[in-house]
Amino acid sequence: MTRTMAWIGFLATLAIALTLGLYTLLEPGRQQAAQERLRAEAIAQATDLYAENCAVCHGAAGEGIGGMPALNSDGVRGMDYESLYRVIAFGRYNTPMAAWSAEEGGILTGAQIDQLIVLLQYGDWEQVSARVTERGLAPPVAVEVEVPDDLLVQIEALPGGESLSRGLTLYAQNCSACHGVDGSGTPLAPPLDNPDLQARGADEIRRTIEEGVPGTLMAGWAETLSPAEVSDLVDLILRWDELQTAGIALPTPEPVVMPSTPEMIAAGEQLFSVACATCHGVEAYGTRMAPSLNNQGFLGETPDAAIYQIIAQGVPGTAMPAWGGRLSDEEINSLVAYLRSLEATAPPAAEPSTGGGMRGGGMGPPWLRGN
Repeated sequence: MTRTMAWIGFLATLAIALTLGLYTLLEPGRQQAAQERLRAEAIAQATDLYAENCAVCHGAAGEGIGGMPALNSDGVRGMDYESLYRVIAFGRYNTPMAAWSAEEGGILTGAQIDQLIVLLQYGDWEQVSARVTERGLAPPVAVEVEVPDDLLVQIEALPGGESLSRGLTLYAQNCSACHGVDGSGTPLAPPLDNPDLQARGADEIRRTIEEGVPGTLMAGWAETLSPAEVSDLVDLILRWDELQTAGIALPTPEPVVMPSTPEMIAAGEQLFSVACATCHGVEAYGTRMAPSLNNQGFLGETPDAAIYQIIAQGVPGTAMPAWGGRLSDEEINSLVAYLRSLEATAPPAAEPSTGGGMRGGGMGPPWLRGN
């Protein structure tokens, strides 16, 4: 009996030892699998957050739009947790990047910001783009002026014409909507065919293009354009008079003027849901990030031309960007028509939606913080 009990004790001890050994071997794999599962869940939720709140400025695939920086880069992917949290939660001073933390007047909880950070560090941007498109939230395509091939040939025949040709193509794609197709300026931005500007010299013009002009609609383009592309634009601005002397000018697109129709209002409502509702709220009732537009005070005192100007030019010093370079006249007119259609039933004033719940942010799970 004693020998039997001894064997039973030995076998039990051996079983425990084997079980502990097996657990020790398997536990790292279990932890890794659990961590990957948490990341996948966070990315799935963050993808919808990105589609609803971020794609309109940073692009469906994080490629950046205009002066808005790209997010699908190794630089962003390699940023530490604390830096990413600060940018998303508190915004960036003197840029269109607003504070998104609910505690700072935004609409995102700390947990949601954590999810977006996981997406930025570990997400697949092709899958993000597919989800943004699937939800119908792909941002409007920037309005561009096409440069005819025969015009490029004419420019390239000038001395140093290859740089001018590249510069004019870049200008047509990125700058003409604000500065005008002929560089003579618009209500959105000053003229570039200006001797005073040219007298400032290449270095200052380059710095303006790369860094932007604080307090104005001129964003910095250093993250969007390569140094060579900036050089071509600087060359174009300094030599603009040569194009004028040669009689070279971009074709001027015909302005689109449309009346307010049911179809136009419906198109404006759809565009508003994609481009505007994140900040101004569903049916334009406002959020803590942007004011209500659906109220008698705003609609009764703001004529259509002023609404058009606000959309096209943006509001310097706020998170309201200029949409004139990304939306056609027809699209902006449709937004004006949609907002005007709300006036008949608009309340005297509207309280903004305050967004979701709160929690102290900036900590994040240890596996996300790299601890």
